[in-house]
Amino acid sequence: VQLQASGGGLVQAGGSLRLSCVASGSIFGINAMDLDWYRQAPGKQRESVAAITSGGSTNYEESVKGRFTISRDNAKKTVYLQMNSLKPEDTAVYYCYARNIATRKTYWGQGTQVTVSS
Repeated sequence: VQLQASGGGLVQAGGSLRLSCVASGSIFGINAMDLDWYRQAPGKQRESVAAITSGGSTNYEESVKGRFTISRDNAKKTVYLQMNSLKPEDTAVYYCYARNIATRKTYWGQGTQVTVSS
């Protein structure tokens, strides 16, 4: 399974971006996968910011609650991260992550840079 993330860019504080991550290489798609968005800022550890289970339950890191929304479209094999009211501290490389709930195999996307200017 390959994950291709896109949608990052440079935005002013208070702005919005929508990240997308498309999965390919699996005939079963993403239906049986839990999906996450992680981010890694310079000098910091990678952290999970949003997660969505195969059943559609979501969970968010405290600092993004109310601003970020994770969603999935299984037919399009895509997971999204809608990011609103962006802050400079949201600046990071964002990675999509998938975990097959049956096989426990995990996959990472290549990352997309998000830069929020003040």
